[in-house]
Amino acid sequence: MPDFAYIARDMSGQKVTGSLSAATEREAISILAGRSLFPVQVTADRKVAAGSNLYVKGQVMATAYAQLAALLRSGVPLLRALTVMRDQTSHKNLKAVLEDLQRRVEDGSSLGDAMARSPRAFSEMAINMVRAGAEGGFLEEALERVASFTETQEELKGRTLGAVIYPIVIGIVGTAVVTVLIVFFVPKFATMFDQLRQRGELPWATDVLLAISDSLRSYGLFALAAIVAAFYLARRSLQSEQGRRRADAIKLKIPMFGTIFQSFAVARFCRVLGTLLHNGVSILKALEISREATSNRILSEAIAEASTNISAGQSLAGPLSASGHFPKMVVEMIAVAEESNTLDRVLVEIADGLERRTTRQLDLLVRMLEPIMLLLLAVIVLMVVVALLVPVIKMSQTL
Repeated sequence: MPDFAYIARDMSGQKVTGSLSAATEREAISILAGRSLFPVQVTADRKVAAGSNLYVKGQVMATAYAQLAALLRSGVPLLRALTVMRDQTSHKNLKAVLEDLQRRVEDGSSLGDAMARSPRAFSEMAINMVRAGAEGGFLEEALERVASFTETQEELKGRTLGAVIYPIVIGIVGTAVVTVLIVFFVPKFATMFDQLRQRGELPWATDVLLAISDSLRSYGLFALAAIVAAFYLARRSLQSEQGRRRADAIKLKIPMFGTIFQSFAVARFCRVLGTLLHNGVSILKALEISREATSNRILSEAIAEASTNISAGQSLAGPLSASGHFPKMVVEMIAVAEESNTLDRVLVEIADGLERRTTRQLDLLVRMLEPIMLLLLAVIVLMVVVALLVPVIKMSQTL
């Protein structure tokens, strides 16, 4: 729904400015009339729209959630708290987003609905948690939980990136070195090896290496263009719902890493669900909110199916187990917790345990990647060198 900035007069003739959300300019004028305001000018508010599309890093948002929770817990009204945060922050994008939030809340929108209009700054999980907190009367705690979840997720991303950056650099440097060797160094030996090829004495490894070199020199740019095009098409595909679902399904099936992705997603789901249940949110509403925390459409669909079964009077553990996407140990613990009426506490314990174990698995896997990448690079370079040295040795022996 578009945003409109307006200049109007109230019943006393005072000038009033602001912004509102409406489908059309005519609807915006009708809304103003319903507020006893006489519109002077109504235009599309590009500033608000721009604020809605800005991206803000997760770590910055985690700090913003914590600050807003602290201000609200201290008794500062919501509009005043947003104003204070907007004036205090030096982050350009966050300032614009907070100004957008302030305008929408001042216009009558709830905080959750206002956040939903800035999807690049606020995650679905954060929006739904805030909505539940506002409805259930625990908005401050909801914001604190969102801040904690966001900060934990960003720390995990940073630790993972820091761990895999070395293998990635090795892979990039190794690929560049091998490509330079094959494209620029190997062709210099082609003329020298013609005599061996004519006599049928050229080793097959050298023949294959020369063929690869010729192919890269002839079609390397086309191959590079194809890779760039494939990358572009993959990004376009991820913008569609079907493409994202396919990517989430592939992510769960990646050897070694698929289990890690699954465990972290299940841990996020359990933590959010346990927190919401602890604060008195109904199980159906809590499931609707917490399934967004998985950030995986396959798991989200399984949780949605579980919600349907719960509406029919079944337990939570049964449909989660039937989906095949939740670890058996987690399902068993949920089943026992349901019987003992300790589901909220057990879910948080499950999340803690899963995160600890999965973090250790990730660290071990990354440590294994480093020597594997070095070994692979060494083997490739050795094969290139051997493929060039063997015919040279043969020629020297002939001479």
